[in-house]
Amino acid sequence: MVKVKVYNLEGKETEELKLDSEIFGTEINPNLVHQVVEAQQASARKKLAHTKTKGEVRGGGRKPWRQKGTGRARSGSIRSPLWKGGGITFGPRKEREFGKKINKKMKTKALFMTLTDKVKGDSLIVVEKMEMPKIKTKEIVKILKKLPIKKEARILISLPQKNENIFKSTRNLKKVKAILANSLNVVDILKADYFLTDKEGIKKIIETYKR
Repeated sequence: MVKVKVYNLEGKETEELKLDSEIFGTEINPNLVHQVVEAQQASARKKLAHTKTKGEVRGGGRKPWRQKGTGRARSGSIRSPLWKGGGITFGPRKEREFGKKINKKMKTKALFMTLTDKVKGDSLIVVEKMEMPKIKTKEIVKILKKLPIKKEARILISLPQKNENIFKSTRNLKKVKAILANSLNVVDILKADYFLTDKEGIKKIIETYKR
């Protein structure tokens, strides 16, 4: 059975919480996690390079010279890919799709594996209730310092529902990110040194991902 310590916002241990072993105690398969990470990063890839075809290049509305009698090669338009400044043949286009298909079961299983990894590495921090009465970056920093989290660590805070005070308080912290428990993804969890949530957040994860 998987258990974790529960802390209050002062950093004091208050109880032990039993976790669902199907989510937080699953067998880790690095190959599956790698596949899901690749698929997620490919889907998020920005399509920056875009070249114009001869139909999109400006100008070239008429034939540059007559067909015969000039001694030059025949040419129909200065927009031809053979001309400098003309269209590009087989160049990169924004219509290109980089995304890789991966089924939902694989994504969910990989998510369970990353959460299990956090439990095994003592990097899953559970608090009684993650709350803030007002938007204050200094206050969230104080809370994080009191918890068993190493200095300068990257922290992912998972919330059961949207909390503007926490989201806005963490916005200016480079190494802290807040995310909803029903929107977790493998890449964000792997990037973080610590996964921080509260008891309601644990319930929300089980409710969302366990089928």
